[in-house]
Amino acid sequence: MDSLRKLLYRFYWKAESAIVPGLTSSQYCYYKKLRSLLPGKVWLDLGCGHQVFAQWMGKEQAEVIASSAIAYGLDLDWEALKAHKGISHKAFGDLVSLPFKDDSVEVVSANMVAEHLSSPDRVLHEIHRVLKPNGAFVFHTPNYWNWAIQLASRVSDGLKRKLIWFFERRCEEDVFPTQYRMNTEATIRQLAADTNFAVEDVTMVSTSALTVMLGPLVLGELLYIRYLQRPSGAKFRSNVVAILRKHT
Repeated sequence: MDSLRKLLYRFYWKAESAIVPGLTSSQYCYYKKLRSLLPGKVWLDLGCGHQVFAQWMGKEQAEVIASSAIAYGLDLDWEALKAHKGISHKAFGDLVSLPFKDDSVEVVSANMVAEHLSSPDRVLHEIHRVLKPNGAFVFHTPNYWNWAIQLASRVSDGLKRKLIWFFERRCEEDVFPTQYRMNTEATIRQLAADTNFAVEDVTMVSTSALTVMLGPLVLGELLYIRYLQRPSGAKFRSNVVAILRKHT
């Protein structure tokens, strides 16, 4: 099975470079936005789990941690926190009640966390509280209007876990229930206004195809991704990377 996966990925990388040249994981867009905000700043990574970015981005993780003045990681999964090899300052806690003082950090980040929030307004209020004036909140999350997220929002958690294992080989303990309550540009802008944030940037970005394990059928997804690279297709791209700024 591993040899088949390797063969399918070799086929995919060649197809991707031919059909959508320059396409990369949306994780890299998030990494670049976060990197631009961090140098010399006090940083809090929410829902940090056991890594800042995707598992293959160890070099990028080390780079952003080293560039910050100090890096904190917070999660409710203690086992994941213990396994985090990058961030050494770790806090066990809930996003709706952050164990940090008012005006104590300069950058807050969240990678693939916003889609799990049942009360994003409460979380944004807490982020606003702990950020210093002019501090930034940057986050990366799926776009609800993308076809894959529309499908995922309609299947059971059990089936979703099986599909994620088949397509991504992501373990069950790394799959959490989703809410999608801050996953469109419109809801992000409304929630920002409601919690006294200024919207600095909302970037709709495509990521690598999901259907690699379906062999030649992935060509159809790649053609669709190429179509979405047009300005008119931005609403339906797979991911959102946003920066909200606390008013001074």
